[in-house]
Amino acid sequence: MINLLIYIGSFVGMELIAWFTHKYIMHGFLWKWHKDHHVPNPKSHLQKNDYFFLVFASPGILTIFLGTYMEMAYMLAVGLGITSYGFAYFVIHDVFIHRRLKWFRSSRFSYLKAITRAHKVHHKKMYKTDGECFGMLWVSSKYLK
Repeated sequence: MINLLIYIGSFVGMELIAWFTHKYIMHGFLWKWHKDHHVPNPKSHLQKNDYFFLVFASPGILTIFLGTYMEMAYMLAVGLGITSYGFAYFVIHDVFIHRRLKWFRSSRFSYLKAITRAHKVHHKKMYKTDGECFGMLWVSSKYLK
């Protein structure tokens, strides 16, 4: 039971980390990686922004490895929570919102519509500063209307 709570806490905690990282690092000193996500090159399917996948996947890989190798169930739960969040982020952000893979069509679910609206608001800003809506899975109630 405790490992399930650790898993859920890790998943939820990643939303907070993703928000902070997106606002202060991706729109901060690593804007040079993230900029092409806001101003994409139509000739390239890949973006410098995709480097963040490797950065964000590393803690999940490391904690899964340590949890398995050192037989620490709580560490494995942390790694699985981080990795599950990463998968959810990929499906919602890259597949559902940006349609980088054509797996889904638009949704009738108000929550998914709200996430899409909030993300469009975020992308209205083509610059490093003055952005809003930095999270992914948590969305303000104003976008649910």
